[in-house]
Amino acid sequence: MKKRKLGNTGIEVSEIAFGGVEIGLPYGIGVNSDKDMISEAKAIDLLRLALDSGINFFDTARMYGNSEHIMGKAFQNKRSEVILATKCVHLLDNEGNLPPKNKLRETVEKSIYESLKALQTDYVDIFMLHQATVKILENEEILTVFSSLKDKGLFKAAGVSTYTTEVTEKTIDIGFWNMIQLPFNLMDQRQGELFKKADEKGIGIVVRSVLLKGLLSDRGRNLHPALKDVENHIAKYHELLEGTNYKLPALATKFALSFPEVSSVLVGIDKQEYLEEALRTVDGVYLSKEKLNKARQLAYPEPEFINLPYWDKMKWLT
Repeated sequence: MKKRKLGNTGIEVSEIAFGGVEIGLPYGIGVNSDKDMISEAKAIDLLRLALDSGINFFDTARMYGNSEHIMGKAFQNKRSEVILATKCVHLLDNEGNLPPKNKLRETVEKSIYESLKALQTDYVDIFMLHQATVKILENEEILTVFSSLKDKGLFKAAGVSTYTTEVTEKTIDIGFWNMIQLPFNLMDQRQGELFKKADEKGIGIVVRSVLLKGLLSDRGRNLHPALKDVENHIAKYHELLEGTNYKLPALATKFALSFPEVSSVLVGIDKQEYLEEALRTVDGVYLSKEKLNKARQLAYPEPEFINLPYWDKMKWLT
């Protein structure tokens, strides 16, 4: 497993990052309750197998159910071998407002200390804002409390999880944040426009949603009628598989890793077969310039429609 530098943080991460949401709560197509999830014992075994197989980067969050707790158990005697990234609790209320200054600081501090306890460690490598907005980023108290916690040694690098290019660009322009976790995939390539700018500022890029919650796999068939155009577009990527010995998920992952500014790609892993497939994908051979250009031309023509939270809300993914 090759490792890449995470911007200017001094941290080196495996090209594949183990996405921890699936082991902590019901998530993904066809996963509707706890009974559809992997058991805690099997999740611990899977995390340790991933580490033994060369993955050193593990991503979780306060909001991911039991994910931090499970990772804490898995790595309690292996802390020096892993790069742990976790995210703060959501900071906006139902009306989209931030709490008052003192309450905001208390919320962030409580979140990281709860994460450290669950992860059984005294620091995390990366501490992130979860679902950041421009309003959150412009709040001076956010920078103050993150700076204070970093100075205390509770984390090494400060990160932001973004959804839109507007928020990603704002993160870059602020000049404080060390890494950005953002959605980027064959269908929705808008964030790629900011890769160079982030790289020039020494900011690491971690890509998530590379498989579009599993749609860029065999699951991307027989979709809800509202997603018929999406399903038809996904079928176009199969022409890029001609002459290869891999499948669509591998193509989607190789696509993201073909950009030198990308440090790592988050892959949701809750089965050994998914781990093995991810490991086969990172063989050091990525898309040729010609195939990469072709993939870029096959971006979905209406990327603003690629909105997984909205699709979930509309129950188009169940």
